[in-house]
Amino acid sequence: MKISGFSMGKNALKLYYPVKQAVMSILPIVDEFVIALGDSDEDDKTREELLSIGSEKIRIIDTVWDIEKYPRGMEHAHQTDIAKSHCSGDWLFYLQSDEVIHEKYLPVIKQRCKELLHNKEVEGLLFKYFHFWGDYDHYQDGHCWYRKEIRIIRNDPEIHSWESAQSFRRIPDFDGLSYRQQEGTFKLRVAEVDAYVYHYGWVRPPAIMSNKIRAFRINHHGKENVGKQDRTGLYSNKYDYGNLSALPVFSGSHPEVMKEWIEKFDWKDQLRYSGPAGTLNPLKNKHDRLKYRIISWIEKKLLFNRRLGEFKNFRLIQ
Repeated sequence: MKISGFSMGKNALKLYYPVKQAVMSILPIVDEFVIALGDSDEDDKTREELLSIGSEKIRIIDTVWDIEKYPRGMEHAHQTDIAKSHCSGDWLFYLQSDEVIHEKYLPVIKQRCKELLHNKEVEGLLFKYFHFWGDYDHYQDGHCWYRKEIRIIRNDPEIHSWESAQSFRRIPDFDGLSYRQQEGTFKLRVAEVDAYVYHYGWVRPPAIMSNKIRAFRINHHGKENVGKQDRTGLYSNKYDYGNLSALPVFSGSHPEVMKEWIEKFDWKDQLRYSGPAGTLNPLKNKHDRLKYRIISWIEKKLLFNRRLGEFKNFRLIQ
């Protein structure tokens, strides 16, 4: 059995993605790790960060992003597919540049891959999630946050990254362009693995968080639209994460590979632990809207954490 790791990124280190930690977290159980590295800015040091790992397992594929050809975040999926196309394993383990696996789960994941290797009904493995928010002690678990997602897939040419690269679907006769197409796509049949992905995409210094949101919106809405927002000063303020004391407190341990990264945490004095729950920042999040705050309260207090209308981009095999 061979397992390939794969990912993609652009300006990852500049935008405070723990990409090195993501790669290192699964390096012990993969036979190779392929990363599609986009045409980053001159002051980005992602390549140097990856090379500093010093592993022959890592292969960097240089790419050029084209958000006009792949708008609405589809370049993320396109870049993911590029990395996937260079993988040679039986199973392909996808991690985004802000996702890290705790070392305690590695034996469980590898064993699950062995168990299901010859069960061709299973097309992928489903992971649980911790979405950390603002600091390393709090996380989001409300209605707007996905609880599970596919992170290991079979090496099948019909399986493609989908939409903005959050997940995967089977797309026969794919045209290589329409990553957001619904018709003619099929949810993967997946089995669960008892492991969590630690998602750190919303733990950044507040000023860098504003920059990251700007970059993300360029990929989704284009440079011209974001340029208009720039002129209003929308991204010039430090990001406000809201009242963190209203969120669940994480009581577990973080992955060992995150130790030095977490030690750089020096923006606590820029965070809020009191006051209004909703963000005061004009860069609003979906979960801050009154509608979704009410839905989250109903789900937690009245429905015992059962989600209303939860979207699941998979077909779970029991």
